[in-house]
Amino acid sequence: MAEHLTFATLVVSAMSELTHPFRLLPRRIAVTCHDAGGANIVLALLGHLDTKWHELSVFMQGPAEKLCRQRFPNIRLANSASDALANAEVLLSSTGWASDVEHDARRLASQAGVRSIAVLDHWVNYAERFEREGQTVLPDEIWVCDREAMQIARGIFPFSTLVQVPNFYLEEQIRLLPAVTGLADELLYVLEPIRSEWGRSTPGEFQALDFFSEQLALIAAQPNMLIRLRPHPSDPPGKYDEWISTHSHLHVKLDDSVNLNAALASANRVAGCESFAMAVALAAGRQVYCTLPPWAPPCRLPHKDLIHLKDLRK
Repeated sequence: MAEHLTFATLVVSAMSELTHPFRLLPRRIAVTCHDAGGANIVLALLGHLDTKWHELSVFMQGPAEKLCRQRFPNIRLANSASDALANAEVLLSSTGWASDVEHDARRLASQAGVRSIAVLDHWVNYAERFEREGQTVLPDEIWVCDREAMQIARGIFPFSTLVQVPNFYLEEQIRLLPAVTGLADELLYVLEPIRSEWGRSTPGEFQALDFFSEQLALIAAQPNMLIRLRPHPSDPPGKYDEWISTHSHLHVKLDDSVNLNAALASANRVAGCESFAMAVALAAGRQVYCTLPPWAPPCRLPHKDLIHLKDLRK
């Protein structure tokens, strides 16, 4: 009997057919990351590096540093991007926008004549990732991790060298997650800073949370369904304590799982705005809901299986 191919299986199979991203890279590689999303993609790529030949010089700050030490506990990090680039033949950087760390590294690489490769995670704000205070610094090459990202990037960087590489991070998450069958009716809400109030006086992430709570009856199979709120790595401690307190009528608590994989393992439903965690959950067969309210801009995730909560209202 032929094996039943799930969506997750198809995703992994398609990725495995891509050319290994490090096959044509020079020996000495500098790596710089800051934001969690891009760091997860880059660090998973590094796990497939030929350490017997390639030499790494790694500079990490912010959430990326913690993730790097978790994955490579014995790694010795450079003190600055300049130090990482000192003897490098190529720079591999993620493309976060919560800091200038990666942008500055690409600028230094350009000034030093070092080839630069930037890895795009997610599917939004591509142009803005390379701009700071009116200055645009594009790399020599841009890596994307799926066909949707490639299509978006071609429309924004038509004259750049674009390469699709495997998303080893997504492969890892899918491989380690259990099937949905047998999971409790539990919902994981993956939070993220929206950085917009959409013309109102409340941060967008809280507007989405409020909209979600008001429409919960549309998706909850039972009135007391457990809801775990998972803060974004950039969220300060206690950010959502007041919201939880004022919504005591719901069975809601903060998620304290060690990583996203552990957080997803016990939930058969996932909700959020535009988080990459939602793409992981979709690939792993979970029901995933976008909680952006009707007055917010349209969701920019390209996934067709995503359920938009605003469309379920009668």
